[in-house]
Amino acid sequence: MSVQERKERERASRERLIVATARELAEQQGWDAVTTRRLAERIEYSQPVLYNHFRGKREIIGAVALEGATEMAAALRAAASEADGRRARVAALAHAYLEFAERNPAVYDALFQLDGGLAFAQEDTPDPLKNAFAALLETLGEVAGEGVHPALFTELFWSALHGLATLTRAGRLLPEGAEERLDLLVERLAVL
Repeated sequence: MSVQERKERERASRERLIVATARELAEQQGWDAVTTRRLAERIEYSQPVLYNHFRGKREIIGAVALEGATEMAAALRAAASEADGRRARVAALAHAYLEFAERNPAVYDALFQLDGGLAFAQEDTPDPLKNAFAALLETLGEVAGEGVHPALFTELFWSALHGLATLTRAGRLLPEGAEERLDLLVERLAVL
């Protein structure tokens, strides 16, 4: 292995450590607790080392979001692939989405609430974000209905899921109605 290859591997390893540490800190204490000073202390590198990888917190949030998008896409595809029939696939996808948001609140915030410097729904949207949307579209496109553009339907269904995830997390919806809300969303919005 050349010196250059070793340096690139070490750099990638440090970057993964920074992202993992930021994610862990955000999940434990919230994104306000994630500062370059605290990250540098936790990973035992100087702040300039952090700035060699990321220009600041915004880029770190973006890196966490991209990692989270990859994980979300895998979870959505896995859930949908294990279900039989269109209704079961849509319900499994919806459950997986809400479970991901609940289990990974800081990652969910990085994806959809915070400014990570990432372009959504544009030509320069990063591939992990496109892939996460594609994971929704693969299942939801099947149930869009006659004459309905599958991507637009997916955006609408996704918006409803995001609303449920956000309002539930904020304590704005009663927990005991969660299953009925999800059933209603699947039954009334999707053409099954």
